[in-house]
Amino acid sequence: IVVSALFGVGLGLWAALKRRTVVDQIIRLVSTVGISVPLFWMALLVYYVFFFQLGIFPGSGRLSPTLTPPPDVTGLYTVDSLLAGDLNAFSDALSHLVLPASVLGLYTIGLLTRFARSAVLEVLDHDYVRAARAKGLPARTVVTRYVLRGSLVPIITVLGIAFGSLLSGTVLVEIIYSWNGIGQYSYAAATRLDLPAIMGVGLLVGVVYITLNFLVDVLYGLIDPRVRVS
Repeated sequence: IVVSALFGVGLGLWAALKRRTVVDQIIRLVSTVGISVPLFWMALLVYYVFFFQLGIFPGSGRLSPTLTPPPDVTGLYTVDSLLAGDLNAFSDALSHLVLPASVLGLYTIGLLTRFARSAVLEVLDHDYVRAARAKGLPARTVVTRYVLRGSLVPIITVLGIAFGSLLSGTVLVEIIYSWNGIGQYSYAAATRLDLPAIMGVGLLVGVVYITLNFLVDVLYGLIDPRVRVS
C-alpha cells in the first residue's frame, strides 16, 4: 500500500504538472483502466501473461513446492525466512508476492492518480502558489513545499478509503493465487454460516477502518496547520 500510494501520487503530480500534454493523456488513460477493470479479471490476465505465457513470476501459492517452509514465527514466509537465515526461501516467497500485490496495487494506483491530479490542479490555481513563483523560488521548491503539501489532505482521505477497499478486493485475488488469507477465511465462514468467525472478521475490519480514520485525522493536523487551530 505504501509503494502504491507513492507511485499513484507521483503519477498524479506528474500528470498535473504536464496537463494537456501527451504524458497527461497517457497517465489518465492508465489510471482509468486501473479503476475500471475488475480485480478478478485483472488477476486472471496478469496470471496468464506473466506466469503462463512469459514465465517471469511464479503462479499460485506462497512458496514453491520444492522448498521447505521456514519455522513458523510470524506466519509471513518472507519475515520467517529472514529470521531463519534462509535467503532462498525469502527470494522465492518474495517472488510469489509480486503478482497478487501488483494486482491489488493497480486499483489503488489508478484511484490515487486521478485524485492526486485533481487536487494538484486545484492547488496550482491558488494565489499563494502564484506568489511563490513570482518570488523566484525554484520550481522544485514550489512543487514540494507549496503545491504537494497543499494537496495532501484530500489525497490522504482517499488513501484511507483505498486501503480499506483492499480488504474487500482480496477475496477473489486470494482464490486465484491460492493464498490462505482473511479473504478466503471470511468467504468460507460465510458459506458455512459460521457466525463467530463472521463476527470476528467484521470486528477486525471495523477496527482497521477506525484505526485508519484516526490516523488520517492525525495526519490532517500534521499537514495542515489550520486543522490544528480549529
